[in-house]
Amino acid sequence: MPDEFPKIIINFKTYTEGYGGYAHNIAGAAEEVSEESGVLIGVAPGYMDMHPISHHYEIPVYAQHVDAITAGAHTGHILAEAVRSAGATGTLINHSERRLTLADVSGSVAAAKRAHLQTVVCTNDISTSAAAATFAPDFVAIEPPELIGSGISVATADPAIIENSVNAVKNVNKDVRVLAGAGISTGDCVKRALELGADGVLLASGVVKAKFPKEVLRDLVSKI
Repeated sequence: MPDEFPKIIINFKTYTEGYGGYAHNIAGAAEEVSEESGVLIGVAPGYMDMHPISHHYEIPVYAQHVDAITAGAHTGHILAEAVRSAGATGTLINHSERRLTLADVSGSVAAAKRAHLQTVVCTNDISTSAAAATFAPDFVAIEPPELIGSGISVATADPAIIENSVNAVKNVNKDVRVLAGAGISTGDCVKRALELGADGVLLASGVVKAKFPKEVLRDLVSKI
């Protein structure tokens, strides 16, 4: 693969179109488009699909969450080392649908780093983006929650939050990359997000719910 870090990460969430055979179809499309374009694409499938996808495809695989725990008596929790063992290379943390306290974000980032997982900390505003950067994750992903799943791109509806989040994050730690998310669905959205200073994008329904995911992915990378 051409890069160490993806420019596009697709979150499968728990959509009907995002698990089992559907998950493999999306992962296969992502790998094919990544190889065609030279743009690295990562996927965040459900936990049941992480192991098979990570062993069938060469693209980066991310968990959707890890807990701030060590191995032991923690029934129902997600252990970072188990995620790594399943083949994942990274994890999302603090998605708006799996919100954590800042203390728990810090703990989850530390757990992921202990397991040598890349970390993508999701945030909902500029101040939270700056706070997340203090934990030195690999990525901060700014996603205004009101735009998630709306089909309205953050890159056009609220471009200032991308630009200002990038500045806030870089002022804290210049090595942290910034992803833009919420409503991203086209190559034009991606192009605009990059122009505003983002290093890439995080998206879900625009690809996962698409009738032809491969064509959407080709459009997404077309202007990078």
